[in-house]
Amino acid sequence: MEYLDFELPIKELEEQLDKCKVLGSESDIDVTDTCKQLDKKLEKTKKEIYKNLTAWQRVQLSRHPSRPYTLDYIRAICGDTFLELHGDRNVKDDKAMIGGLGKIGDQSYMFIGQQKGYNTKTRQYRNFGMANPEGYRKALRLMKMAEKFNIPVVSLIDTPGAYPGIEAEERGQGEAIARNILEMTRLKVPIIVLIIGEGASGGALGIGVGDKVLMLENTWYSVISPESCSSILWRSWEYKEQAADALKLTATDMKKLHLVDDIVKEPLGGAHADRETTFKTVEKKISSTYEELKKLSPADLVKKRMDKYSNMGVFSN
Repeated sequence: MEYLDFELPIKELEEQLDKCKVLGSESDIDVTDTCKQLDKKLEKTKKEIYKNLTAWQRVQLSRHPSRPYTLDYIRAICGDTFLELHGDRNVKDDKAMIGGLGKIGDQSYMFIGQQKGYNTKTRQYRNFGMANPEGYRKALRLMKMAEKFNIPVVSLIDTPGAYPGIEAEERGQGEAIARNILEMTRLKVPIIVLIIGEGASGGALGIGVGDKVLMLENTWYSVISPESCSSILWRSWEYKEQAADALKLTATDMKKLHLVDDIVKEPLGGAHADRETTFKTVEKKISSTYEELKKLSPADLVKKRMDKYSNMGVFSN
């Protein structure tokens, strides 16, 4: 288990609790009361820490190396029913963007999402979750296929941004993202968007237009990362915490600004602390959201989606 800097008090208590249990099992000393006290203290410390997280600490949690990624969610939710589909029928198959058909119960869904790697080798293979234009074109191809067969789309967002390399720009990165945004606004099937980690910049928006946009509790969604914002404004990464506060990028801020529709609660300690509970919560949320959306006709879906995005940023004095 890896710990972030603000989680060190939890680490210390967990180590003390482990030592206490080992002492009890290896000797005749009764340590039951001591273990109970440590357990209570650990629970209290966790609640205090996770109740008062800053924006930057939530950014850190969203990047936790043990946090589940897109394929973890899909495999846990769909099991053996998931069939991955490949390629944009133009350039190649982008490994940073994955997609395919899967079932929750008897209902089929088209799953799309960015995939990060677990170690150095897979991070390079997945290009650190940064998709090229062919990734966004693959996503659009799959969405159009879903529309053709009347299958709802589930989009899982977890990216530090679209790949900013020269070759990506040469192949039309901006056009690919803009095309996806346009096509998603008028797709005639329900689109459920779920931010499961980082939701950065146009890379997130390229698969982020939906009838319902949901955010896990310890995720962020913004036009720029706190580090990049800090380097532009202050010419240094040192002010990333101030930038994170100023950007209003947390799930609570996004909900308050009506940029997302709902916040999905995570277990105490974050999604990585109890993966099974997180997967079950997300599965139920996808199913209940689809039950709402399937009542609407294709024309109503598109109209409500258009209205929703047209009203964003509107304010009155």
